[in-house]
Amino acid sequence: MNAPFAPQLPASLWAATAAPAVQTPALAEDKQVDIAIVGAGYTGLVTALRLAEAGVDVCVLDAGEPGWGASGRNGGQVIPGLKFDPDQLHAKFGAARAEAMLDVAGCAADEVFSLVRRYAIDCDATQKGWIQPACSSAAMKVIEQRAGQWQRRGVQVELLDRTAVSQRIGTDNYLGGWVDPRAGSLHPLSYARGLAKAALGQGAMIHGHSRVTRLQRQPSGWTLSTVQGARVSAQRVLLATDGYTDDLWPGLRQTVVAANSFIIATRPLPSAIRKSILPGGEVCSDSRRLLLYFKLDAQGRLLLGGRGPFSEPSQPRDWAHLERSLAALFPQAAQVPVEYRWSGRVALTQSFLPHVHEPAPGLSVLLGYNGRGIALSTALGKHLAAKLSGATQAFPFPVMPLRRIPFHGLQRLYLAAGIGYYRLLDALF
Repeated sequence: MNAPFAPQLPASLWAATAAPAVQTPALAEDKQVDIAIVGAGYTGLVTALRLAEAGVDVCVLDAGEPGWGASGRNGGQVIPGLKFDPDQLHAKFGAARAEAMLDVAGCAADEVFSLVRRYAIDCDATQKGWIQPACSSAAMKVIEQRAGQWQRRGVQVELLDRTAVSQRIGTDNYLGGWVDPRAGSLHPLSYARGLAKAALGQGAMIHGHSRVTRLQRQPSGWTLSTVQGARVSAQRVLLATDGYTDDLWPGLRQTVVAANSFIIATRPLPSAIRKSILPGGEVCSDSRRLLLYFKLDAQGRLLLGGRGPFSEPSQPRDWAHLERSLAALFPQAAQVPVEYRWSGRVALTQSFLPHVHEPAPGLSVLLGYNGRGIALSTALGKHLAAKLSGATQAFPFPVMPLRRIPFHGLQRLYLAAGIGYYRLLDALF
């Protein structure tokens, strides 16, 4: 993604085990296209793929390679829905807008797995559901309400009591939970690379290691200048840089908080231990304010992720809080060595919803998935492509003015304070 960080793919489980990358050479000569996209994560790649399917001439530029940012570093959980439950969205936006948002968000995971099947993307994709367990009786009440709201919308949810959730997850740490069968799992970097391959096959152009350094409005559209000096001219531009957004467009970086999400992965678990943890193949993220999320990969490694320090990690002890959590949740796996440790940026918005901006004629922005980027970016990328191509003027989410977060320069301080406060609340309640 377009960012001021070194564009080399960082070491991780995903980098070590991903499907081979497609060739996306740096931009070497000037080009003219209908639409230029900055950022080759899921948003940029899905939008480019859908535009190319519609016959639109599209070019994607990225500071690194496809999947370099959050799209190649996340936990691989494909979870539909939003941070807000259906009734909350109705109260916040009214029935018509809420229903449009819910139709897209509720089917977002299905959109991912449909795309995987359509283009035969090799990414260990499975759709076996998501378990959200409750850490407290108050959290369980919220989960019961959430499950009921989706059940009334036709989703075949399942409520779990303490015994059932223990059996389904493999730990006695939770009081109950619910299962959303729409969700699933995949290899996130392989998915990104598969999207890039599919987009190239449909005629899109993708250039890695081509950081955009300047964006200029022209009478007939836009000019994007890259670090190499080559330029792309386009009628329309999409900025899709999420947690790695820089200052290419004034004020955009200040609309999100780029929080670090840390992940660890064990060596493949011994067979007996593997059978005791998430034996049904679901993914899981709990109800803490600073949630923990975990799953098994295709080789039986146990992955566990959560929030960490704002600064970039540099040594194994920076992941020690996750190793303690893993041992507390799954003592049966506590002695299995941790094989991989990595982190990536998650773009958090003040509204806890994805942000769609149109800060200038012919310029669109889509970012801020708040931890649910695989499903939401895939679904919203499809709808944005339809809008950019002129197939429709409608978009399911409201287009918002670009508003900077107050005192954004102090985000390291207030994010650290917020993490400490929420950790205290999670411990007390």
